[in-house]
Amino acid sequence: MKLIATFWAATSLTCVAAPVFADTITIMAADLPPMVYADGTGREAEIVKTVMGHCGHDVKFEVQPFTRHWATYESGSGDAVMTVPLGMPMEGSQSAPYIAYQNGVSFLAGSGNDYTALSDLAGLSIAAFQGASNILPGLADASGSFGSYREMTDQETQSKLLFGGRVDGILGDGMLFAAYTESLRDAGDKSGIDASLPVEFRAIFEPSSYAMNFRDAALSADFDRCFAELDANGTIAAINTKWIDKYRDTLGTNYLSM
Repeated sequence: MKLIATFWAATSLTCVAAPVFADTITIMAADLPPMVYADGTGREAEIVKTVMGHCGHDVKFEVQPFTRHWATYESGSGDAVMTVPLGMPMEGSQSAPYIAYQNGVSFLAGSGNDYTALSDLAGLSIAAFQGASNILPGLADASGSFGSYREMTDQETQSKLLFGGRVDGILGDGMLFAAYTESLRDAGDKSGIDASLPVEFRAIFEPSSYAMNFRDAALSADFDRCFAELDANGTIAAINTKWIDKYRDTLGTNYLSM
């Protein structure tokens, strides 16, 4: 009997000491540097990973081109999907907003221009991301007053057009523009363009908030709870500030008013 008791005591201790492994949540993410890089790092990726880690979950990002990641999730892949516009019809349970992008106009600092509204772009040559006229409030109506207007998928090309003097301004998220500009500068002569000129950003749109969609409603509620806790203790603000500071020379205090 003493031997049996010893066996059960040892077994109980083993069970208590056994490590608890977090479940891994597969998340469909958009390839939008510096929000999300192909390797699963970036401002948005860090927020999601930090929140999920606070909930006790490991994260695996599957990074795809923007909007394709929505379609892949809708086809049945992944446990969750990131960067979903609020209220967008999509399978699963939508979380509360967890990140905001700041759209505005980026331009050469030496141009002598300053912008506070879309109306200030009248007569100018403007480029924007693909689909911008359907997303940015008022742009579809205002673009008719521009000297020229084009939308394109390749944001690096947008930056090259600006530095080459072929457009006066770029409409889109300021941090994304700043990251592509930094990439061109790091490339030096290999970029084929002189990207050394200083640039500025003005936030002429309200911030755009995004949520996540989870197939499991309980996991969505868990995400909201953990995000609220980290938001309250300053963790989320610290992550945002760290990434804005990285591009402060371009963004100034115009990105999310930070």
